[in-house]
Formats: sequence, structure tokens, C-alpha cells
Amino acid sequence: MHTIGVDIGGTKIAAGVVDENGVILAKTRTHTVAVDSGSVDRAVVAVCRELASEYQVGAIGLAAPGFVSSDQATVLFTPNLPWRDHRLRDRVATEFPGVRIVVENDANAAGWAEFRFGAGRDVHDMLLLTVGTGLGGALVVGGRLVRGAWGVAAEVGHLRVVPGGHLCGCGLRGCWEQYTSGSALVRDARLAAQDDPAGAARLLELGGGSVAGIGGPHVTQAAQEGDPLAIALLAELGRWIGEGCASVAALLDPALIVIGGGVGAAGPLLLEPARTAFGAQLSGQGHRPVADFALASMGNDAGIVGAADLARL
Repeated sequence: MHTIGVDIGGTKIAAGVVDENGVILAKTRTHTVAVDSGSVDRAVVAVCRELASEYQVGAIGLAAPGFVSSDQATVLFTPNLPWRDHRLRDRVATEFPGVRIVVENDANAAGWAEFRFGAGRDVHDMLLLTVGTGLGGALVVGGRLVRGAWGVAAEVGHLRVVPGGHLCGCGLRGCWEQYTSGSALVRDARLAAQDDPAGAARLLELGGGSVAGIGGPHVTQAAQEGDPLAIALLAELGRWIGEGCASVAALLDPALIVIGGGVGAAGPLLLEPARTAFGAQLSGQGHRPVADFALASMGNDAGIVGAADLARL
């Protein structure tokens, strides 16, 4: 059975027809005009219609960036789109009678794609971290995606790691994503450039001569060139990843921790410090197996593939 997976973002919607092996047979995309909920709904329907006109489709999976209800019908809240208690499944179902439709959190969809077809396909217990602007997560335990009682499990970015720490967009202080995200990397890089322009010469050059111009890819590029400051910044980010994962491991004991998102481009410069910090903070070290770390392998298609596969279940 062919299914459609739709990855709904704050600025774009990407969709594809996916077969049972996780292979995308056709893709399309459109920009998100997030002026009201109806405009986003219509865009989702439009991409699904386009794909369904060419393929026989039995199910549609919709990956949304926010809290999704446990019955996979309602987007409870999303910060970047105008959806509040929005029954997305019903809105789309009216246009596709007889087609199974499920709604899933976008990080969960990406994590499921990695588990089924990507870096986690050989394990049964896995943690995915999507390290981008913020920090998203997905958990697979015993081969099952963990959604929680109300559908909002695995919001690992909002674990409190520093009491009274940096203010988070969620309104709390000290959340993990304030120390483990692309935004945190950029913040620390810019602060370092302000404090020591000479030591940050390469970052400033890549940023066009301006502190405000320094971005995450600049840090990765400079580190790959051997720049000491950039290497140290990525090592610090890796430390936060590893130490936080050690706390998660105390609760869930995953076999594999998969790192996705833009910072994954740093490869070993990020993963090795993460592995070291994880091992140093893991409870019972020396007396238990240690989870492996891997980079996500599904790329930007993970949300499409994961949403489509979850709709097939």
C-alpha cells in the first residue's frame, strides 16, 4: 500500500508518496503561509491531492511541529503555526473519504523513520535528538514509539538541566535545549567573538566581519578547518549532549542515541565529545553496556518517511 507523508513546517510543507520499504516514489513541496489555520490546512490538502492524483493511496500521515493528542487527531499546540486544539485529522479527512489519516509530532515521525529505515534499524531501543534551532526528541522503547498518556512524551528539550539557567522560549529556565541546540551554539560563538575578537578571527571572517553574522554552519566550517575556538565550541555542545543523554539513559537505557539536525554536519567533532561526556556521567559505568552514538541517516526526508510509515501501522 502506498501512503503519503507530509512534513509540515513553519515556512514550508514537504510531502511524498512512500512505499512499504520507506522509499519515496514522488515528492512535492509548497511554502507555508501561516496567517491562519485555514490557510495551512488548505496547503496540506493541496499537496496531498497533487500526489494522490498520480498514485493510489491508502493512508496519509501528517507530521506537525508541536503537541499532538494521543488519538493522533488534534494538534494541541504548535509555536510556529496558528494551531491551538486544532483537529487537523478531521479537516483533512473531509477531503479524502475512506483514507486513513493520522497526525504525529514531527520529531516522532523523524525518529520513527530512523528506527525503521535508518540509523536505528538494527536496535529495539533508541533515542533520537534533533539538534536544530531547538532540541527535539523521539523515543522508541521495545520497538514501540513512546507517545505518553496524552501524546506529548519525548519533549526532551525541556528537561531542566540548569536550575535558574537561561530563559527558554517555553517560559521556564534552564531547559536542556538552551544548552544543546544550534541556537545555543550560535549564542556562545557570538559571545566568544565579543570577548576575544582576535581568537575568533576566523569565525568573524566567515560571518562577514560582524559578530551578528556568525551562524552555526560557520562554526562547523571553521572547526573542520582546524580553528581552535570552533573546535572548543562544538566540544562544549557535545558535552551537553552527552551529559544530558546520560540522564535519559538512567531512565530509559537506549541501545543507540541518534543525532539529527543541522549540527550533525560536524560529525566526529560533535559525536566524540558527546560519547566521552556520556561515558563519564553514566551511572554504573564499567558495569553495564554503553549506548552507541550515530548520526541520523535519513536527512530531510525523515519526516515524510516516518509520517507515511506511521500512517500504515
